[in-house]
Amino acid sequence: MSADLQSQKIMEEKNSTPVDETTLDLPPLDQLQKGRWERTWPTIACGAGLFSDGYLNGVIGQVNTILGMLYPDTYAKSPASQNVSAIAFAGTVVGMLIFGYTSDHWSRKWSLMISTIILFVFAALCAGSYGLNGSQYGMFAALTAYRFFIGVGIGGEYPAGSVAAAENSGELKKGHRNRWFIMFTNFQIDFGFVVSALVPCILVLICTENHLRLVWRLSLGLGIIPPLSLLYLRLKLEEPEEFNRERMHKFPIWLIIKFYWFRMAVVSLVWFIYDFSSYSFGLYSSEWIGIITGEDAPLWKTFGWTTLTYLFYLPGSGVGAYVSDWIGPRKCLALGVLLQGIVGFIMSGCYKFLATSANVGGFVVVYGIFLALGELGPGNNLGLCAAKSSATAIRGQYYSYCAAIGKVGAFVGTYVLPIVRNNAPNPVRAGQDPFFVSSSLCIFSAFLAYFLLPQIDQDTITTEDQRFREYLAQNGYDTSTLGNKDKITTQETVARDDLV
Repeated sequence: MSADLQSQKIMEEKNSTPVDETTLDLPPLDQLQKGRWERTWPTIACGAGLFSDGYLNGVIGQVNTILGMLYPDTYAKSPASQNVSAIAFAGTVVGMLIFGYTSDHWSRKWSLMISTIILFVFAALCAGSYGLNGSQYGMFAALTAYRFFIGVGIGGEYPAGSVAAAENSGELKKGHRNRWFIMFTNFQIDFGFVVSALVPCILVLICTENHLRLVWRLSLGLGIIPPLSLLYLRLKLEEPEEFNRERMHKFPIWLIIKFYWFRMAVVSLVWFIYDFSSYSFGLYSSEWIGIITGEDAPLWKTFGWTTLTYLFYLPGSGVGAYVSDWIGPRKCLALGVLLQGIVGFIMSGCYKFLATSANVGGFVVVYGIFLALGELGPGNNLGLCAAKSSATAIRGQYYSYCAAIGKVGAFVGTYVLPIVRNNAPNPVRAGQDPFFVSSSLCIFSAFLAYFLLPQIDQDTITTEDQRFREYLAQNGYDTSTLGNKDKITTQETVARDDLV
């Protein structure tokens, strides 16, 4: 047989033989032949959409204040004010569960695209909310409905965006992966909160308090810019390499539950406790802003101090992104929440001295440290632990369940902690008691995190997939069905050809 015919026969055998990813070593993600920007921009495109979460969730607080001033009887003294603020929470939980499912069963990319479209469409509708024949109640009902769907879009950013960002970060340089994930997820949320207070502050200064109707509509309308700016990048996205390799087409529910139930329960419990506790911590911001500004302060000044409150998040998240790479997410989370609980006890003990106009400077400094520690620890690392402590095949659903349970914790906190505060024997105890409860929970969650959460290192995504594959194979699951066989990259094909 001639050399040409022999080569042709070998090539035909390669093309006709199904490739089993369980038996061939694929090139590590960080060794794929890609430039630095090729590796980085997918992580940015997937995670940066969480800026919309921070902005659209944060700005409703300022809009609520304005609507209460414009409509003191029909809005401020009616259930509408609570509904407009709280309804996005329900939508977020729904969105998390829906897009957690679709991101595993269908596509990371297109789940992200749909959540992005939902965000900018309903942000625009919120800005144009209008009741039939100019009815104020109709306007509030429309705003409430649109806010629910904004919540659905925000919920989609968590399991689809964060999960895809975690998988794409596996292609980045070792020792830098956690920080980049954090910088384009939690840091973006915090930055969104800062901008959500700053924008209404600037608009009030420009438009004056005589045109607050314009201010609240512009504040909501500008929320279309963040998701719209990412639309092109997300359209260009491909599915993450790890998802293409490990995607599951048939889900053995019972095997998955047996393998991950305990780990997911721990992550969910820590997230529940953190979100439950964080509600009471927000009480302090209203306390000291009220002390500084007084009752007759102009609106822009109140919004300005709110901006300062949110600014405390940024140094904690930024520094914590590096600490998470240096000592690992598990230790960083435990350290941050432990220190936050200690500072919370100190603030509670000194509450009657700190919460006065004479000592407000010290109050601001201590409170700023307190907020920064919260971001350094659980704020940064809960999403990271949820995104990297499970196998790629079920990561979207795993993450969505953990995040949804965390949101339920926040919802429970909004009901339980006010009861604790209202049943206090005196005003000082009313300020202290919620923080004694929450700080105790912080200490408890620090122990849970340190002793029960898995260690997450730079290669956890790859090693966790290998561990899950071995478990499935031992229990009779055909692992050769894993992966998107029709979406193998050219580099992987070359590597496989070399092996064959």
